[in-house]
Amino acid sequence: MKYVLALDQGTTSSRAILFDRDGNVRGVAQREFTQHFPAPGQVEHDADEIWATQIGCVSEVLAKTGAHAGDVVAIGITNQRETSVVWERSTGRPIARAIVWQDRRTADACARLVAAGHETLLRERTGLVADPYFSATKAAWLLDHVAGARARAERGELCFGTIDTWLLWKLSGGACHATEPSNASRTLLFDLRTLAWDDELCALLRVPRAVLPEVRDSSGIVARVADGLPLAGVPIAGIAGDQQAALFGQGCTEAGLAKCTYGTGCFLLANVGASPRVSRHRLLTTVAWRFGSTLRYALEGSVFAGGAVVQWLRDGLGVVARSEDVEALAGSVEDSDGVVFVPAFTGLGAPHWDPHARGTICGITRGTTKANLARAALESIALQVADLVECIDQDLGAPLRELRVDGGASRNDLLMQMQADLIGRPVVRSAITETTAFGAARLAGLAVGFWDDVAGSHERMASRRFLPAADAKRRMGGLRARWREAVERSKGWANAAGVS
Repeated sequence: MKYVLALDQGTTSSRAILFDRDGNVRGVAQREFTQHFPAPGQVEHDADEIWATQIGCVSEVLAKTGAHAGDVVAIGITNQRETSVVWERSTGRPIARAIVWQDRRTADACARLVAAGHETLLRERTGLVADPYFSATKAAWLLDHVAGARARAERGELCFGTIDTWLLWKLSGGACHATEPSNASRTLLFDLRTLAWDDELCALLRVPRAVLPEVRDSSGIVARVADGLPLAGVPIAGIAGDQQAALFGQGCTEAGLAKCTYGTGCFLLANVGASPRVSRHRLLTTVAWRFGSTLRYALEGSVFAGGAVVQWLRDGLGVVARSEDVEALAGSVEDSDGVVFVPAFTGLGAPHWDPHARGTICGITRGTTKANLARAALESIALQVADLVECIDQDLGAPLRELRVDGGASRNDLLMQMQADLIGRPVVRSAITETTAFGAARLAGLAVGFWDDVAGSHERMASRRFLPAADAKRRMGGLRARWREAVERSKGWANAAGVS
């Protein structure tokens, strides 16, 4: 039997997943890695630890399944986007820990860009907004704060990359410094129309061209695994940022189809076709994928705290012992009893883009129980996504017919029913749990002829449809009004309180 191996490098763990020709998962290995929080609003990863866990997963999944290099036709990579690594070209050693996509330390730098009148340029050329979420300001921060780094970067001694680029470099033994458009379009340095690095943006954001990777196709052989590593000689043939990979894995290959992934954050992407479309509601325009003559763009809404809300209830408050326990606890009450929870732990993403917002819980009384809080937490996830769906509808000029969903929190039936009720249309859950990894695998498999159907069959992948309840519109109207008021109260808190 032949397989495609997907490397799914996420925010909290690395995974390796083997898929067969029918799209079935034949083996999975997963290893968590350390989350570093050096200061409020700052999040870092050790890039070497990421590599160690990822290559360890490769060895583990091969051992579990008995597969060998000859059984694996290609490798696909999908990754946490925007997380930024800078390393030495000669040694491959990172010059500092990677700055994670959740990190807010460059909020002031982004505010200066806006104050100087550059936001329109950034928006029109990159489809993004001036926010610390994106990679360029993180790279510039590293070059400014590691002794001698900026001068070394100018001399071409350092490499910059998002996590896909870092893994590709390590897998190829340092032979390949490359990325692809879905990741490149998340940096604030990439022109959406020319599909190339932009010299003016590089100068503005102070990231030398010498450190940037080559931009290759999302599907196509980029490199081969170096000798001495597991699967030496196997082609690395597919790369996509995690959300674009999930869009592809969900079969959203034509304009007007949309998916939402419920992971650490929530990410709603709608395929808008072969031309970029600028949002009127501060959603992002991003490259979905490019290979051969196929080019697709997407509109994206990013929620920074999705599954992270449940993780906080578990780890921060001890409200539940396991993440999966939150559904029963929240379902034990009919409503949140007026409690509204805005989980702006690291600011608010789309459509607000407020890095200074902070988590806010409104409506607590002496009668509030942990069950009310759990229900408000689930509602906060669904309410954030509902705001994004509303923006997408308006930008596209027509309502989405349905929302395809995946990710760990999409297994929560109560949350998915809340979501259908709030958006007033079907929510379709994928039968393939590993949609992100499957998208990366399909991009790789298409490149080597393992598969030939770009669209796939979504009907085969759909496991359950959640339909809005008959009285949902009446019930949810008041909740959404209270939610909007609570969001406004959360905004600007870090600035107002004089804290970071």
